[in-house]
Amino acid sequence: MRTVSKIILIITSFLRAIFFKKKPIKTTNQPIWKIGHRGAAGYCPENTFVSFERAFEMGADYIELDVQLTKDGRLAVIHDTTVNRTTNGKGRVSDFTMDELKKLDAGSWFREEFKDEQIPELGEVLDRFVGRVGLLIELKKPLLYPSIEEKTAEELIKRNISKGNENIIVQSFDRKSMKRFHSILPSVPVGILVKYNGPGLSNMELRKIAEYASFINPKITIANKRVLNRISQHGLKAIIWTIRNRRDATRMKELQPAGIVADYPDLL
Repeated sequence: MRTVSKIILIITSFLRAIFFKKKPIKTTNQPIWKIGHRGAAGYCPENTFVSFERAFEMGADYIELDVQLTKDGRLAVIHDTTVNRTTNGKGRVSDFTMDELKKLDAGSWFREEFKDEQIPELGEVLDRFVGRVGLLIELKKPLLYPSIEEKTAEELIKRNISKGNENIIVQSFDRKSMKRFHSILPSVPVGILVKYNGPGLSNMELRKIAEYASFINPKITIANKRVLNRISQHGLKAIIWTIRNRRDATRMKELQPAGIVADYPDLL
């Protein structure tokens, strides 16, 4: 009986190896995208034109940026829900008009040489960089801004840059928001940001996400070969965030994701 059991076990293992072999992380030899985090946030004040230009000069394939809605319904490029950390002002972004935000100093907090850098508007960034470099646009806190998906889509459509390609990618932690954006503008790929592994990356969830998204973008703390394999197995690509040193850059490159986001784009 033991001999028979061993034979069955060997046959079963062999069949599993054939039929359930894991897919590789990446099936192409495409170069990994170099993505500047909020521009070149390690060198310049984040989410400003000087930061975006520095990332471009450093050879970034994409610039990552954040958008929020102002009091007058315009899309401001700023990470936090308040202006406190990155300007000389105080208060919530949603309590300022775009013109009022423009009057704030968004550079001195980083270094005096960047005094009077302004908070850009999304439309300005699109006009200046589309065709020069890819843009990875994060919609911040969609629950605070119920129409942020429509407003972002409008800016893309207005400039005739809504056709299906990966020069523009929209992402968020909010899955409902990305599903909504996809329903409004299905030609523009969307990504889901994830900070942790667990139920949020179950096979069932990955299948659901793959119905509308093209990317799952994991934080560096959960990015490993197993996670990227599972993402790939569901037909999705991965963009890893955020790299701040050479050691992590080398380690993440070995995983061969679609892209890597870094504060210092020249590390990539």
